Amino acid sequence: MSSKIYVGNLPYSVTDAALKSNFAEFGGVSSAKVMTDRDTGNSKGFGFVEMASAADAQAAITGLNGMSVEGRSIVVSLARPREDKGSSSGGYNAGGYTATKRSDIGYGTGGYGGGRY
Repeated sequence: MSSKIYVGNLPYSVTDAALKSNFAEFGGVSSAKVMTDRDTGNSKGFGFVEMASAADAQAAITGLNGMSVEGRSIVVSLARPREDKGSSSGGYNAGGYTATKRSDIGYGTGGYGGGRY
């Protein structure tokens, strides 16, 4: 069973290969990925490492959490699953596009521009 680890507060110069080599000291590394900005390709300052076993992951967390890398104290912990934000905001969903749920705004409800004042 593999264990996914979150690594935060990374210096922007850290690469996937450097991240993998640092964690390899504690056991088998399945994957190591530094998250990058979609548009610029620059590092976002955090990443994820997948270790081969839970024991290796715990050893890496214990050994590397709080360690100083290029003057930055990194945060190493077990990754938590992404929280579902739900569909409470406006926008397109299965029910259709809804910019607002207020019934007093729209065409023909009074005033210039269609809104009620």
